Formats: sequence, structure tokens, C-alpha cells
Amino acid sequence: MKKPWIAAAMLALVWNTAAQAQTRELNLYSARHYSTDEALYNDFTKATGIKINRVDADDAGIIARLKAEGSASPADVILLVDAARLWRGEQDSLFLPIKSELLDNVIPASLRAAPAANGGTAWFGLSTRARVIVYDKVKVKPEDVDSYEKLADPRNKGKLCIRSGSHPYNLSLFGAVTEHLGPEKAELWLKGMVANMARAPKGGDTDQIKAVASGECQIGVTNSYYLARMMRSDKPEDRAVVEKVGVVFPNQSSWGTHVNIAGAAVARHVKNPANAVKFLEYLASPSAQNYFANGNNEWPVAKGVHTDNPALKSMTGGSGQFKSETIPISAVGANQVKVQQMLDRVGFK
Repeated sequence: MKKPWIAAAMLALVWNTAAQAQTRELNLYSARHYSTDEALYNDFTKATGIKINRVDADDAGIIARLKAEGSASPADVILLVDAARLWRGEQDSLFLPIKSELLDNVIPASLRAAPAANGGTAWFGLSTRARVIVYDKVKVKPEDVDSYEKLADPRNKGKLCIRSGSHPYNLSLFGAVTEHLGPEKAELWLKGMVANMARAPKGGDTDQIKAVASGECQIGVTNSYYLARMMRSDKPEDRAVVEKVGVVFPNQSSWGTHVNIAGAAVARHVKNPANAVKFLEYLASPSAQNYFANGNNEWPVAKGVHTDNPALKSMTGGSGQFKSETIPISAVGANQVKVQQMLDRVGFK
């Protein structure tokens, strides 16, 4: 017969082993719906033995779910694809500020949350995409669209195609321009864009590129990775579109091109905190950063990591680099309500 203390010790060992087994996992809420990310997650599991359980939704859906679940949420890590939504999640106290010397060293300060009261950081940018202007190479001169302000210039009347003003990509751009110009001038700018539209806003970013190529309009606004996808496509129809359009990184002589970010945060009620931090640090590693660049045509953000993506290099004249704006993400997020009200006043649907 086993002595009681031996039985208790064996039971404690079993419990401890079971607890360890349960923590070899990570619950991920992700707004990234890119097939190339599968390899990213698989490599993390192979390297660490930590299984990833993923829930997919868009940014707004994830924010709403976290609020509804409260402290019962199983989420460990949150991946979002819009700067303003990351800011919103931080404002709503949905993220747990963490301390990581590695992340602080490799992620630029302008691409992560400001330090929290505990000295930690609520979220980190992991990749960027530029909000660029595409144009008809035959009918439009690049110098006529080399700044966001010129989208509202009367010379471009009847030429502009753009998606809905209330889409997060545009809300972030408009929030940034509002920060640069001030609310009064920004509203006049939005009004000028409405006057310059070739048709009512509709479709996604790829649709704007195709509309320029087809002659439906002469100027379009898109995130850079949509154009890069078409540049790397093997489909003849995509190649034909690319041949007809030029691309401009706006405001290179002033504040720089607007960039939006995809970023990550540890959930406020994280169940596997060590695994969560390990995953964020992995996403900032050179190998993971190259997945973002080559898999989904995004720019890596970690210091010292440069892209060899042929499309990104081609659209930047071979360098893969461009001047980007450096305003705080918090300013872009704080302008969202103001921008929505301006859009309503000027009739930007």
C-alpha cells in the first residue's frame, strides 16, 4: 500500500503534467485572412511545440467579440489589420500591455502603442501597407497625382475612383490627412474629392485598379499590396491591367505616404501569457517578417529587415523603400469620429 504522501505527490505530478500540456497552445483571434499566413503559424508550432487555435473574423467583429466575452474570453493574442482599430482596442482596454525588450528593440516607436502606465506596450505593428495612388499612364501625368491633396484639385475633375469613405483603409487615410491639414482644410479636401469622382464609391481596392485600367476612371486609390499581387500574378488579365497603370507614393516631398499597419496585441484576459509574448516576439523575427513581405506583399517593420519582394522593389524604383509619414497612430484613431461627420457633411458615401 502506497503511503499517503507518495500518492499525493504522484497526483500532484499528474496534475502539473496535465497543466503543462494544456498550456502548450495559443488561442488566436485573427483578422488576417491570407493563405500565406498558414506557413507562418505552422513554423511557430514546429519551432515551439505550441499549437495555435485560430478564430477568424474582421477587425470590427473581433473587437465586438472581445467586449461580449469579457473575462471569459479564451483569446491570448489578437491580430488586426487596421491602425485605428488597434487604437480602438487599446482605448477600450481590450489589450494587456506587455514588456518585451526584444519587441521594444526591433519595432519602431512610431509603429507601436505609447507606453502604458505599467511601462508595457498594448500593441505592436508587424507589417505596413502604403496607401498609394494609381493612374492611367496615357492620360495622367504622375506630377498631377503626387500628393493626396491633388486628388481634390479641379484639374482631376471626373477622374477619381475610390472605395467607400467609411471603409477602415480610407478612414485611416482621412484621419491622417486631418492630422496634417487640420479639420477645416481636410473637410474642403474631402469635398473636392467628391467633386472629382468619376462614379460613386464602390468595390474594393483591386476594383479601383481595374477601373483605371479599363478607362472607367483615370485615378484610383489602393493599398500597395493589392497592386503588388497583380504585379506578381501569372494571369494574363492581371498583367494587362498592370501594364496600363502607373503608381505614385504620395507626398514624398512633404510629410510622406500614409501607411496602415497590421499589428498584434496580447488579450486583456490572456490565458497563456508566456506563449502569447513568445508568439509576438516570433512575429517580429526576420523569418516571420519575410513571410509578411513575400507572402502578402507587405513591408516588414522590424529594424534591419529589408524586403526582396520584386513587386515592392519595382513600384519603388528598385529600392523597396519610400518616405512614410510618422504621425502617432493615436492621432489617426482619435480623428475617426470627426472624419465620419465630415464625410456625412460633404456627401462622401
